[in-house]
Order: sequence, then C-alpha cells, then structure tokens
Amino acid sequence: MDDYIYAWLYDIKTSIEEIESYFPAGKVFQHYHEDLKTKRAVERNIEIIGEAMSRILKVEPQIEISNSRKIVDARNKIIHGYDEISDDVIWGIIVNNLPILKSEVENLLPD
Repeated sequence: MDDYIYAWLYDIKTSIEEIESYFPAGKVFQHYHEDLKTKRAVERNIEIIGEAMSRILKVEPQIEISNSRKIVDARNKIIHGYDEISDDVIWGIIVNNLPILKSEVENLLPD
C-alpha cells in the first residue's frame, strides 16, 4: 500500500478517536442531541473521514473496508444535504458504524 493511503487511513483513525473523545462518560444520545458544538464537531470529523475514504478509493478501489462507498455518501450528504440529516442518522453512524470502521482501519495500518 502506498504512503498516501496510510496517511488517509491515519486521518480516518484520528477523526474517529476525536469523535470518541467527545463522549468521555460513554456515548449518550442526549449529550449529542443537546450540544450544537458537539454535533458540528462530529459532522466535521465525518466529513474528514468521508473525504479520506474518497481519496483512498480513487487509488485503491478494492480496499477491504466495508461500506466504503456509504462512508463517502455520508460525507456528501452532510455537506450537500445538511438540512436533510437528522441527529438520529448521525448517532447511528457514531454507535454502529464507527467502531467497525476503526477496527478495519487499525487492521490495515502498520503496527
């Protein structure tokens, strides 16, 4: 794998870890839902994750990351359809998708 892909994978991992840091007492929807700064920070990190994945797919379209295209689609939806994204959708990404993505990215990064 080339160095650019490793850099983008690292960006994904870092963004996921940053999102995790917003919930030090555990993931609580109410905290997310009521805190505009946290919502915007999470959205920004998902945008970074999606952009990094888009760049990876241009170089390595067969990379072994499940739902890689959906990750890019989520980024595009947040940027271009920001008024159509609900807190529930973003929360689902945080709780259901990011832990899997983090694990897959960590498996692709060198030790």
